[in-house]
Amino acid sequence: MDVLQITVCPSCGSTEIEKVCRDWSGEYAGRPYTVPSLEFYECPACGERIYDRQAMRKIQQHSPAFHHAQAR
Repeated sequence: MDVLQITVCPSCGSTEIEKVCRDWSGEYAGRPYTVPSLEFYECPACGERIYDRQAMRKIQQHSPAFHHAQAR
């Protein structure tokens, strides 16, 4: 099991980065979509977001881009 623990933002160096869990919104080909209850790291200082493998898989499951590629 991959466990990603980040304590320093790789973009700005802030130690305020924290793991959050909330709905995440994206857009593909003009179509908005939402990933419910996504866990990822976010830096309040610079806005950087970091996603682990589990989060990326969840985004793929909800993304119309992934479904479009699967249909080919």
